[in-house]
Amino acid sequence: MKKFVFLSVVLALTLAACSPAAPAAGNGAMPMNNQANATITPGSMMSTNPAAAHMMEPITAPKVGAPSADQGGQPLDFRLENGVKVFEITAQAVKWKLTDGVEATAYTYNGTVPGPMIRVTEGDQVRVIVKNELPAPTTIHWHGVEVPNAMDGVPGVTQEPIQPGATFTYEFTAQPAGTFMYHSHYDGDIQVVAGLYAPFIIDPKEPEANPPAVDKTLMISEWRISDGRTYAAMPMSGSEPNYFTINGKAFPSTETITVKKGDVVRLRLVGIGQFIHPMHLHGFSFKVVATDGHPVPEAAQLTKDTISVAPGERYDIEFVADKPGQWMLHCHILHHTTNDNVEPGGLMLVINVTE
Repeated sequence: MKKFVFLSVVLALTLAACSPAAPAAGNGAMPMNNQANATITPGSMMSTNPAAAHMMEPITAPKVGAPSADQGGQPLDFRLENGVKVFEITAQAVKWKLTDGVEATAYTYNGTVPGPMIRVTEGDQVRVIVKNELPAPTTIHWHGVEVPNAMDGVPGVTQEPIQPGATFTYEFTAQPAGTFMYHSHYDGDIQVVAGLYAPFIIDPKEPEANPPAVDKTLMISEWRISDGRTYAAMPMSGSEPNYFTINGKAFPSTETITVKKGDVVRLRLVGIGQFIHPMHLHGFSFKVVATDGHPVPEAAQLTKDTISVAPGERYDIEFVADKPGQWMLHCHILHHTTNDNVEPGGLMLVINVTE
């Protein structure tokens, strides 16, 4: 019994010695090792900061239209004005079909998820006229593109937000060549995951000598749908996604990429959500030929069959489709290949190699 009491006293003294002291009166500094005090739970964050509570509310709009097309990421037409390529974009809410029987209230560019692809050549003068028909302000950030500071799209820093009903014009020189994207930079936790993203491809000034036969851009994202309502999907307890999409679609509604045996295939993998996705290709190894828009010298190109795509990252991968059959490309976090916890679904698509 004495031994037990002695050990209890030693344990109590040890715990007291290891516990951080409370801050001195009048000193607001928090001890660096006081993790309990430093960690804010989602519930307490919302209760103490009502202005942030909107992150937990359903995504809505007073006017939710029909999509302009079933597939997103299609090339956007432009007009030439004194040598400038002029594109027009409207931010608007639509009902977007993720897969059969599942619709999301999506914020979109020109009515699709992803929004339309802007594809230009290095050195082109680009003008993008943006009209905001959303119920909230917005901006556009040209992710990875070297734009003037005033065109960078950060609200309260480089521009005032584009108010509902207002229009803003972005203008810059397209550079450098590579795989990029554009997305909202206002309330990004909500607007980006709700669909305000799109590919931006800048082709090199000197055309490629041997371009691939197939060149596809695949934007990877996540959604949260509950009781028919759309919520912002975030890496936060209670807000985790339950649908995962490639170009706005969850398997089996993802695009089947059909190629011929012997074709060189380039896939531009773009992480636009808030989670990491290790994308695995069945049947083939691939080379990583570009990262974040920058070419990888041939001597440094890795040969892989799985590559982790983090939020904001872009990887161009290439392989030779030398084996006929239907080959799967999918995320290897296997929960991400489900639709509302039911397999198969989510981040899967088929590459169909024909003779």
